[in-house]
Order: sequence, then structure tokens, then C-alpha cells
Amino acid sequence: MIKELMNLPLFDRIDCETLEHLIQEKQIYKRSYGKGATVHEQDTECSVMDVVCCGRLVAYSLTANGSETVVFEFGTGSVIGANLLFGGQNRYPMSIYCIDSCTLLHISKSGIETLLKEHDFVMQFVQALSMNSQGMNRKIAMYTQKSLRENMLDYLLALSTQQKSQSVLLPVTKKQLADYFGVQRPSLFRELKRMREEGLIEIANKKIDIKFLGEPR
Repeated sequence: MIKELMNLPLFDRIDCETLEHLIQEKQIYKRSYGKGATVHEQDTECSVMDVVCCGRLVAYSLTANGSETVVFEFGTGSVIGANLLFGGQNRYPMSIYCIDSCTLLHISKSGIETLLKEHDFVMQFVQALSMNSQGMNRKIAMYTQKSLRENMLDYLLALSTQQKSQSVLLPVTKKQLADYFGVQRPSLFRELKRMREEGLIEIANKKIDIKFLGEPR
């Protein structure tokens, strides 16, 4: 497990003896979760910080009509709970569940206090807090400043860059995509249909050909 920890940026400069001690004291431990498993329930107390070793999770809230709105997504290397662990309001504002099979490292509050004595860990910890804050700011901007179409165009552009192609595969279901944008599935389907009719995209199941960028060179 030490070797696995050392492969993560959070721990790659931490003394092995410190990590070994924390593992032996069960201040750091690893746990696996199946697809669909809830890791943290909304309004429960945050007592550990999580580091995603593999898999994907989402933080979601339930609307008044019972539908889900995905507020944040966590992938390999993401940190969960760092912003809550030392706060006065240290309860999860949303539930967090696995959309894939996941393996997480759980680090207790006292374990984090020990690690925060290490300068290199502090810098990585602050960076993780900053990345989570930036992600939340982007989500707030999505909900308050942009239309559904603008958000979808941004999303498809990001996928095109990531997959290095104007023909992209959606990494999620259309229901999950609707949840991500905070809309009902019919609203998403209507907008996709309008974008196709206007010649902006072509759709075949999870494959989307992006036409609004022009012909690839």
C-alpha cells in the first residue's frame, strides 16, 4: 500500500515511516465500492478525507420533484471532503455515490493533521482545495449565467479536445448528462434534436459528430 500511496501526488514526498505509522494506526485505509454504492449520505458528518484511487463518483442533490442534479464529479486523483473536514459546518451538503466501481483511500482527521506538518503535503492539499473550488465555481456559472445550449456546446468542445476528435463518444448516459446540466431528460432531448435539425451535430446513440466546428483539417 505504501507504493500505491507514493504514486499519488499527495503523498509522493512524504516520509515512508510517517505513512507506515498512519496505515498501522488505521488513520489511512483503503476501501472498494461497487457501481451505484453511496459512499456518503447527505447531512452525515464528514470525518474523513477521501482520495479517489480509481473510478468515478458524483455529488448530487435531489430536487423537490425527486429528480437528481449532479453538482460535481470526482475522478481518479480527486479529493473529497477536504473543504468540510475542518469546518464548523462539517456535514455533507449532498450525497456522493459511485457511477463506476471505485477504490478510495480514507484518511482520518487526525491523520490529515499529522500530514499537514509536512510542507509538501500542505501544498498538494491547498491545490486540491483550489481545484474543487474552481470546479464548483464553473458549476455555479453553468446554472446561473449560461443557457442549456451554451453549456452543451462547452461540454462537447471539452470532449472534442479530450478525445482529440470531432466525433466524440459520450462517457455517460443521456440521463446522467441531463443530471449534470441540472435539467430533465425531455429538455435535454429537445435541445439535442434542435441542434441536430440546425446542422450543429449528428447523433447516433452515444456518438456525436460535432459539425459546428466546421470540417476537420
